Amino acid sequence: MASNQNQASYTAGETKGRAEEKTGQMMGATKDKAGHATEATKQKTGQTTEAAKQKSDETTEVAKQKAGEAKDKTAQTAQAAKDKTAETAQAAKDKTVQSKDQTGSFLGEKTEAAKQKASETAQYTQESAVAAKDKTGGVLQQAGETVKNVVVGAKDAVASTLGMGGDNTTETGKNHTTGTTGNVTRDH
Repeated sequence: MASNQNQASYTAGETKGRAEEKTGQMMGATKDKAGHATEATKQKTGQTTEAAKQKSDETTEVAKQKAGEAKDKTAQTAQAAKDKTAETAQAAKDKTVQSKDQTGSFLGEKTEAAKQKASETAQYTQESAVAAKDKTGGVLQQAGETVKNVVVGAKDAVASTLGMGGDNTTETGKNHTTGTTGNVTRDH
C-alpha cells in the first residue's frame, strides 16, 4: 500500500511539473505576442506622426506662399498708386507750363486745381496702402490659424488611432500602473 501511495505521489509530482512547464511556455508565448503588438503599435504611431508632420509642413508652405502672394499684390497696388501720383503731378506740371501765358488769376486757379488733384491722389494712395496692409495682416493671421487647426487635428487623429482619445499625455509606452517602461525580460 505504501508503494501505491509513493506511486500516486510520484505521478502527482510529475503532473505538477508538466503543468508548470506548459504554463511557462504559454507565458513566454504571451510575452512574445505582447512584444510584437507593442512594436507594431510603436511603428504605426511613428508612421501616423510622420504623416501628420508632413501634412503640417505642407500647410505651412501653402500659408507662406499665400502670404508672399498677398505681399506682392500689396506692393503692386502701392506701386500703381505711386505711378498714378507721379502721372498726376507731371500732368499738373505740364498744365502749369502751358498756362503760363494766361492771366495771373487763371494761372492761380489751374495751379490750385493741380494742387488739389495731387492732394486727393496722395490721400487715395495712402488709403490704398493702409487697406492693402490690413488685408495682408488678415491673410497671415488666417493662414496661421489654419496651420494651428491642422496640427491640432493631426494630434487628435493620432490619439484616436492609438485609442487614447481625450488623453492629452505625451508619455508613450509607459506602464501607468508601475511607472516603468514596458521592457520585456525572458527566462530561457
